[in-house]
Amino acid sequence: MTNKINSAFYVGFSGNLIGRIWDHRNKTYSKSFTARYNLSKLVWYENFDTPDEAISCEKKLKRWHREWKINLVRKENPLFSDLSKDWYEDDQFNQSGDSETSSE
Repeated sequence: MTNKINSAFYVGFSGNLIGRIWDHRNKTYSKSFTARYNLSKLVWYENFDTPDEAISCEKKLKRWHREWKINLVRKENPLFSDLSKDWYEDDQFNQSGDSETSSE
């Protein structure tokens, strides 16, 4: 996840991505990294067959340099568009960041 100006990034794992993005956008965890830095755009995600595979990838990505993460996103999403913008019916969450979020 990132913010409106793509200046901060968050990498995380979830077994329920749609629910977790909702939590981040609603700042369910008000003291979390994503809440503090207003990370509201899901710019990259990957599906895995098992939780162990997902956790392994998360750990690897968290060790990556910032530029490597940016390049990973750019490969699939060069405009850093919010991949979750149409996931929710409530218009307040389609404003690409004003209502806040974070991703896993």
